[in-house]
Amino acid sequence: MNWSDREQALFEEVKEWEEQLLHYETNDLETTYDRLLEELMNSVPQEWQDKMFQHIDGWLFHLHSLLQGSQMQHDARESILSTARAFDPNVKTINDLSYLPVDQLRYIAEQHAGRHRLYSFIQGGITGTGGKFVLGADIPTMVVLNLRSIQLISMSYGYDVQTPFEMMISLKVFHAATLPARLRQYAWEDLIEDLTYQDNRYFYHGEESLTDYTWAEGPLKQVLKGIIISMFRKKKLGGVPVISVAIGAGVNYQLSRRVTDFAEKFYQYRYLNDKQVFKEE
Repeated sequence: MNWSDREQALFEEVKEWEEQLLHYETNDLETTYDRLLEELMNSVPQEWQDKMFQHIDGWLFHLHSLLQGSQMQHDARESILSTARAFDPNVKTINDLSYLPVDQLRYIAEQHAGRHRLYSFIQGGITGTGGKFVLGADIPTMVVLNLRSIQLISMSYGYDVQTPFEMMISLKVFHAATLPARLRQYAWEDLIEDLTYQDNRYFYHGEESLTDYTWAEGPLKQVLKGIIISMFRKKKLGGVPVISVAIGAGVNYQLSRRVTDFAEKFYQYRYLNDKQVFKEE
């Protein structure tokens, strides 16, 4: 290996995390849930299912593009570059970040990941107040926050999500990170396969469909969270629905933590793998 000691340590850390992911054991409750969900979806005509998930995929693609074109994203990009230039004044583009030491990249990525976990915590607390508008906006807002956090983590490791390939990879990372734990390992293997067998890193040539009924569990859990919040929102302490606020903040924070952890591990893996390949060449 041509990695530094810190890179070697990070590689071992990522491999340990990957082992836990790949050897996750499904419990009886999850097996029962899978069977019930499959039976439920089998009652829906396949044509309807295909149209529904095509619409969700299309919405995710458009949302990604809207985020990339926003002033907020432009400011975040400049913030990443400014932080990187504090370490190395020669950094000019996002791709140049890949030449920085891994600890510096982890610092930049964690800044944005931590900030978005905080945003999710606050947003969940607001949702916990139980208003109809905030409950209705909860799922779209969480999608925006978590998709944006992945985009910023990607850029923090030197991968510019404005290219078609990186856009698709970031969407697949979002999809994988929001899957149930028992299915995340298969999505991880699919992502690694995309990196291994695609020589062209500008255009994406793999499977472009993202969501299916297995992914629906995440949104269903968010709906269930909304129902529970509605049940507890009238139980107040000092005029504040403490229980529902705690539920909203806790669930949303844990979701964002899971998404950012998955994204960081994936882009750390990419950074180390690409650096090794570059050195071998």
